[in-house]
Amino acid sequence: MRKVLLVEPVIIIYAFASFLTAPLIQQYIYQRLWEEASNSSLIENNNTTYCERNKSNPTYIKQKEVQEKASLFLMQLDLTGAVPSILVALVLVADGDRHGRKKSLVLPSVGAFISNAFLGAFSYFSLSLSIFFAVVFFGSLFGSMATFLGGAFAFIADLCNEEKQKTIRIAVVDLIFGLVSGLAGLTSGYFIRGLGFPWTFVVASLLHFINIFYITFWLEDTVRVPEFQQHALVSCTEGLKETFSGVYMLFKTSTYKKRTLIIVLLFTFMMYFFTLIGGSSLFTLYELDEPLCWNELYIGYGAAAFTSVSLTSFLGIYFFSHCLRDIYIVFIGIFSYIGGMVMAAFAKTTLLMFLMRVPSLLCFMPIPVLRSMMSKVVLTSEQGALFACIACLEVMTAAISLTVFNSLYAATVAWFPGFSFLLSAGLCIIPLGILCWLMCTGWHEEDLASLVYEEQSSEESIES
Repeated sequence: MRKVLLVEPVIIIYAFASFLTAPLIQQYIYQRLWEEASNSSLIENNNTTYCERNKSNPTYIKQKEVQEKASLFLMQLDLTGAVPSILVALVLVADGDRHGRKKSLVLPSVGAFISNAFLGAFSYFSLSLSIFFAVVFFGSLFGSMATFLGGAFAFIADLCNEEKQKTIRIAVVDLIFGLVSGLAGLTSGYFIRGLGFPWTFVVASLLHFINIFYITFWLEDTVRVPEFQQHALVSCTEGLKETFSGVYMLFKTSTYKKRTLIIVLLFTFMMYFFTLIGGSSLFTLYELDEPLCWNELYIGYGAAAFTSVSLTSFLGIYFFSHCLRDIYIVFIGIFSYIGGMVMAAFAKTTLLMFLMRVPSLLCFMPIPVLRSMMSKVVLTSEQGALFACIACLEVMTAAISLTVFNSLYAATVAWFPGFSFLLSAGLCIIPLGILCWLMCTGWHEEDLASLVYEEQSSEESIES
């Protein structure tokens, strides 16, 4: 069978299945907690979600309690899968520099396939919510989203020869995630109404199975593994040492300037990712609560609205990259996010909640641009180690962010639900300050190319 280097179908299928189950899990947990707390169904006879707006009604107080419980439960669920997936991502993605990228793509798909099949059975038989933790932990042992993202971006970086091409292609991957997440969010409500929770989980599981088949039989690896190395027997200890040494050597053998740039850019990436994930993760709970009281279809429409944000962010990168340096594109994206979060904090109507996407149209630009900036600093043989670091930091940052913002939302939902959005916007001053420091110290993007050129030249001279 002829193999291809087209990894985009893998990304599309994995992203759709993952973003289909994300709002599914949130709404299922919210519904179960509501039923346990009030001994009544969250869904009324006309197939709409019940939501109490009258603050003097005792049901309103119960509604706020369920909001708090759901927020804390989701926080604990995220933490359960965070630590194992960080360790697995660090091993698998960094190992891709020597033994191929396909493992970091297929193993998360296998874990997601099994986990969603279990969740389908779990929701069908209405088992105890505590089983959720075991399922999430099991799925994280295969690497989850962190490993898949790291492998996908390293795969794309291997295919790029020019620096500008690398920025655009990495932005395309983020565009795919944005578009597909919007499509998955839009259809999730219809899946729930048409199939129910159990069969929607089964659909997601089947999509992951298709991905496994494609990766195994059709996708060609970008890293050529020598024949003798494929059959060589390496002990587990030696394999782990070899894997972690790639990440370790990335920083140890680098020049002071290169190491400083990588660390500063990683920290900037983490801080913006922290605010972005923390703020946007609360949208579903915020929309389920009064005064919006959205049902599953409106929640799907809200998630789909991010489709336009992803598209406009990609178009922004495409056009700005021809006339602006990467660092200025990051600036624009951060200010776009701040405007959207401030507007969301005071959105009390459905119209305003949808319109908050307008100032956020370019908020996704910093993520792919910062990835590209870091990728340009390192050598081709270091791409896997770099993206392993990025993937692990993404998971760790997301776990911390979800913990902080879900706890904060639970504590402030009774008096000002939009406080978490304002905090998210305010924290953006940290990555903005770091970027200003980079500019004030005279850092220029031309340094990236010179750093890589110097290292390549030194490696070639050593080999010769």
